[in-house]
Amino acid sequence: MARDSDDTTPLTSRAELIEWFAAGEKPRERFAIGTEHEKIPFYSADRRPVPYAGEAGIGALLDGLGRETGWEPITDRGAVIGLAASEGGAISIEPGGQFELSGAALPDVHATAAELATHLDAVKRVADPMGIKFLTLGMSPKWRRDETPVMPKSRYKIMAGYMPKVGSLGLDMMLRTATVQVNLDFRSEDDMARKMRASLALQPVATALFANSPFTDGRPNGFLSRRSEIWRDTDGDRTGMLPFAFESGFGYEAYADWLLDMPMYFVKRGDTYHDVSGASFRDLMEGRLPQLPGERATMSDWVNHASTAFPEVRLKRFLEMRGADVGGPDMIAAQAAFWVGLLYDEGALDAALDLVKGWTASQREAARATAPRLGLATPIAKRTLGEVAAEALAIARSGLKARARRDANGHDETGYLQPLEMIVAAGRTRAQDLLDAYESRWETSVDPAFSECVF
Repeated sequence: MARDSDDTTPLTSRAELIEWFAAGEKPRERFAIGTEHEKIPFYSADRRPVPYAGEAGIGALLDGLGRETGWEPITDRGAVIGLAASEGGAISIEPGGQFELSGAALPDVHATAAELATHLDAVKRVADPMGIKFLTLGMSPKWRRDETPVMPKSRYKIMAGYMPKVGSLGLDMMLRTATVQVNLDFRSEDDMARKMRASLALQPVATALFANSPFTDGRPNGFLSRRSEIWRDTDGDRTGMLPFAFESGFGYEAYADWLLDMPMYFVKRGDTYHDVSGASFRDLMEGRLPQLPGERATMSDWVNHASTAFPEVRLKRFLEMRGADVGGPDMIAAQAAFWVGLLYDEGALDAALDLVKGWTASQREAARATAPRLGLATPIAKRTLGEVAAEALAIARSGLKARARRDANGHDETGYLQPLEMIVAAGRTRAQDLLDAYESRWETSVDPAFSECVF
């Protein structure tokens, strides 16, 4: 998240929390696509991670990119921690220096792919003279956690102190992983609930299709998506498959109540982040938060709190798909096409819900637990995720055809699915290809990843 909210409107009732989600509803003709992708920087000369400080550090990279693009700097205690565009979109840094583009809300996948190309061109113009490149992997393949630099962002300091109390891998998630997500709209509470259920059930399919993090500490880690596995031992209070979303009557109220019961990280007042980790938002609403006696919740507190939930699909004023490792530009566009095709056409959404309707909560959880290791071979309801992925891709293709959004050359959005269709046809993920390379032409070294797996 590039910038935390500063809306000081007081919150006086639970109904206002629920209404915040409802305010995200849009008519179908205004549905947009937002993509966010993280990329891990390194120095090409010696494959070292990039610290914040220095003439060729992350801070200098942000300064240079700001001059290149004209985007406004975002600061935290005087340090530039991101950039914001006037027309929408932002750049932020994750805890370990992962460089993230939070794209603007765009009308189709063609625009998403064009935005990504423009962003990468601008970044390369600034980063190349500094000797900085970026990995297309879902986890840094070589550096230990203690070798990874930490960025000067106040919320991250609070999170880093809290993470070891609630899981063993939260710091790895913060410092060493990289994801890509697509953000999509809903037109009503029922539409949100239908999309939430379909996309939650199918997140293990996305985890398998986009598995791209098989190396840690310079060697294979035993997983195809170690990034996804790390999330399973990060913080059970704010992660997972949200089984309550499949209960009758699920809507904004149920999600708001889940957030109310989820422990807080911080309260931001002005430029100061107050560490209230583990505290209750309900107590803040009532002015009896022990760390800030008498302080009451504002709209920015709710918005910021919602941004610290990390389920496989997150609800804000749109839905965020969160189950995929980052990959190259083709895979980033493919992820947008996959979910747009499944969720933005009513017939495709019906078919997607029909595809997963017989799955039980335990089957969904088992698939989520197994997909990071087995990928497309993961069993689900007497099938495999590979078989389900083939059907899901056919549904997505039909949904994109029905949208009929064409580029200047007359091509619709279905072409962006090709990398995923090739993966399903071969029955092999990108991670498996990398593991084969490691054992053969890479001669059991991850160093070639720093030349072959690069944006």
